[in-house]
Amino acid sequence: MSRSLGRIRKATGDQILVRTGRSMVPTTRALAMRAQVHALVQQAHHLLSAQQELDLAALDRVFTVRWHDALTAACGTDLITTVHRHAPGVRLRLPAEPGTDTPELRRGEVGLESSSSRPTLPDIRHRLVGSDRLVIAVRPGHPLTEGPLSIQRYAAAEHLTVSRRGRLRDPIDDALTTRGLERRVVAAGPTAAFVLQLALDTDLVVTLPHAVTRAGREQLGLATLLPPLPLPEVPLYLLWHARSCSGS
Repeated sequence: MSRSLGRIRKATGDQILVRTGRSMVPTTRALAMRAQVHALVQQAHHLLSAQQELDLAALDRVFTVRWHDALTAACGTDLITTVHRHAPGVRLRLPAEPGTDTPELRRGEVGLESSSSRPTLPDIRHRLVGSDRLVIAVRPGHPLTEGPLSIQRYAAAEHLTVSRRGRLRDPIDDALTTRGLERRVVAAGPTAAFVLQLALDTDLVVTLPHAVTRAGREQLGLATLLPPLPLPEVPLYLLWHARSCSGS
């Protein structure tokens, strides 16, 4: 108490409290400041208290959302129309995913990302929002569309993968390996749209998530087949930096 009072006395140039017998009484200056100090305390309490309800209609900001191209194609229209309806002052940027991991999320240059894996960095928050089963896409009249599709016929076909890093192997290869089989991946494409077009123009086979590529497959008229072996579903995580958590 004595140290705090000393600092207040030094800052104001007034004794603030003076001793009268065994008690302390405020000075005339302290009484005059009482209303202003009370107002300042209330303002500080309001500032430091829980965040007030966000007024979406008055929000004027630019948000950067970086999603996988197939997710952007599947959900981008709904995202933009919903945001524009509820927050007309908000503008969205939806850039393409880079070929390597980047620190934009940590730097605040990207507000929200999608991923099929959980983040490893402690300051990156995440939420699992769903999962998507895998299906096979081939051109109309492809040999795999004729007759029952066995695991052996599926593995013997030439395949494509979707990988922005150019990976030629994914969990499908692991599932085949456990059954003593392997497939030949001819090419890795950077986007779902690219590999779907390539599948339409060739006999190459691509296995990819069902829901987020359904519109693209239907637009191209590709045939969709069910995998002849159990395959793990692809999880969908949304990632953001801890600075965006109000209350954390």
